[in-house]
Parts: sequence; structure tokens; C-alpha cells
Amino acid sequence: MLASIHPSLRRQTLLLIVVAALGNFVDVYDLLLFSLLRTPSLTALGVPPDQLLAQGLRILNWQALGLLLGGVLWGVLGDKRGRLSVLFGSIFLYSLANILNGLVTSVDQYAFLRFLSGLGLAGELGAGVTLVAEIMPTESRGLGTSLVAAVGVLGGAVGIGVAGKAEWRHAYFIGGGLGLALLALRVGLAESSLFKRAAEGTVERGRFFSLFSSPKHFMKYLKIICIGLPLWYLIGILITFCPEFGLSFGLSVAPSAGFAVAVYYIGLAVGDMSSGLISQHFKSRRKVIAGFMAFQMLGVGLYFTLGRASLEAFYACCIFVGVAGGYWALFVTMGAEQYGTNLRATVATTAPNMVRGALVPMTFAFSLFRAHGLGLSGSALLLGVLVFAVALWGLWGTEESFGRDLDYLERD
Repeated sequence: MLASIHPSLRRQTLLLIVVAALGNFVDVYDLLLFSLLRTPSLTALGVPPDQLLAQGLRILNWQALGLLLGGVLWGVLGDKRGRLSVLFGSIFLYSLANILNGLVTSVDQYAFLRFLSGLGLAGELGAGVTLVAEIMPTESRGLGTSLVAAVGVLGGAVGIGVAGKAEWRHAYFIGGGLGLALLALRVGLAESSLFKRAAEGTVERGRFFSLFSSPKHFMKYLKIICIGLPLWYLIGILITFCPEFGLSFGLSVAPSAGFAVAVYYIGLAVGDMSSGLISQHFKSRRKVIAGFMAFQMLGVGLYFTLGRASLEAFYACCIFVGVAGGYWALFVTMGAEQYGTNLRATVATTAPNMVRGALVPMTFAFSLFRAHGLGLSGSALLLGVLVFAVALWGLWGTEESFGRDLDYLERD
């Protein structure tokens, strides 16, 4: 993978990949903490059992809003100030915010600090993927970004281990401490040479609103976002609220949200590395993503049918949809490859966070469908049909980007 890199740059490349991967590991750990700790933390704050779902949705929406706004902020800064400054700036903010999450005394404080956490968490993945994509050889950069994502999603599995053994406040302290420890690795890292060249030119960088300057530009950006929507539908709806789904299926014991998240993310790590390798073999992003989407739809079907059979079958379905959801790295990489150096970090950072932020309208639609009598499963299935329809539309209209030379600029 690194054979074509000059020996003097090989150590720097490896170090950047390691830092980006570990940063994403802590990012995912912190991002999923509320899903893992929703019930014990809200119960400790005095929320009655019949309000756990409603208050959980409210706080998730605040976190999603932070991700949405943070994606724009960090994305623009990534193209204006550099990828490294965003990588470590976002790590510092989400680490500090998660330590404060462990000190909350009310639901309102909790909601605000999950918003602040989301704001910080929004920058790490896009900056890391952009850096790795720009320093790796053209033909193998998908392997580098897949490695970043695969190591990152294991943070979810580690999070369940910590959340299951540590008191909920301590779990937040651990996440924040891990992030702050990563800041020590900043020494010796160099900025992307592609960014340095772009910074020396006269073309304006980080113009977020240029993505909406014409119908053509807007549709191109919208289609990229749509490709990632099924990934957040799976974790944000089916996995996060699996206790409620399991009981509605008639299971005698409610599935553990924490364990479901863990097995899902183990599957996701396998899927992310597999999708990168398969993409290298077929020399295509679009074909591989299309195949994984097909497996996702199969996984959703199994979740609502086979998942009713037993608790073990339910968890097996969670693993399956995790593996099928393993095109997150390809999705972010594909988004980065669609744009020039002066807009690459903006797109690579905002697009995944637009997907994460889409949890707000998803949960709104989910609640609306339930209010109109569709029930828990019917509402989730209808939402899934809509999500996959727009995702396939987005993939169909997005250009293949495998092997594309990234040394170019976007000009009006």
C-alpha cells in the first residue's frame, strides 16, 4: 500500500494514518456514548421511564444539530486553515465537551453539552480522510481511508465495554481523556502538500456556499449526502432504539442497546475494511457501494423478520446490518474525490455530518408516522423505504471517482 511512497515520506504517511485512525476511534467512542448510556444516565437525572424515549430523541436531535453546524464550521476551516489544525482542534473540543458531559445535573445541560460534543465530533473524520486521501498514492488511497474508518468504528465496540463496566459519568471522563491524550501525537506531523500548494495560490478556499451557487452544484452535493443516509438510519433508528423494537417483536427479554451497538460496530469494522479491499479489486466506488446497499436492504428485511425469532437471532441481524453498512469510508472518500483541493475538506467534513444531522428529520418522520397509527415497525419500515430510495437516486447520479488525480482546484 505504501510501496510507491518515497522512503523519506513513508514514516510521515504511516504516522498520519495512525493518528487519523486513532482520532476516529475516539470520535466514534464519544459519538455513541449517549446511545450507550441513554437509559442509565437519563434515569439518574430523574427522567421517568415513560419519558426515556422522548427525552432521548430530544437529546439526540441536539447532538445531530451540533454535528450539522460543526460540519460546516470545521469543513470551511479545513480548506482555509489546513487539515491538521481541524483534526486536532476538533479532537480538543469534543474531548473537553465529553468531560463536561460527565458533570451534568439536568436534562437541559445534557442536551446543550451533547450539542457541544457534536460540534467537536463533526471535524475529525472529514479532516482525517482528506489528509489520508491527499498523501496516499492515487490507486491505493481507498485502503488508507478504509483503515481509518475500520479502526474508528471499533471505538463503538470498546465504548460498550466501558459503558457496561464503568459508571456513566466515568465513561464520559474516559472518552474525554483518550481524546486529550491524542493531542500529544501532534508533534512531528506535516500538513498535506496539496493543501500547501493551494494555499499559495489565488483561488479562494473553503467557500461552502459555492456548493449551492447553481442547480448543478447543489444537486451534485445533495446526491453525495443522499448516498450516506442509510448508514445513519440503521444506527440512529434500528440500533439505538432496539430495546423498543425487540419488545414490539414479542421477545421475552428486551435487547441491550449497548450490546447491539457493539456487535453492529464490530460488523461495521469488518465491512469498512472489506469494502476498501473490494473497491481496490474492482477499481470502483459506485459498484461496491451499490452492492453494500443491496445487502443493507436485505439486512433490514432480516431485522424485521428473522429478528423476531429469538434474542440471539436479533443480535445476528445487528451484526449483518453492521457489515452491510460498511461503506462509510468509501462514502466519505468518494465525496472527497468529487472536489478540488480548495473545497475538498469542506465537502469531506460537511457531507458525513449532513448525513448525521439528517437524523433530525428522520426521527421527526419516524415520530410522525407513529402518531398516524403505523406502529413502531411500520413507521421504521416506511422510513427505510424512503431513505433507500433517495440513496439509490444519489448513487445513480454521482460520477465514479476511483483513481482520480486529486491535484486540481475548483474554479467558478
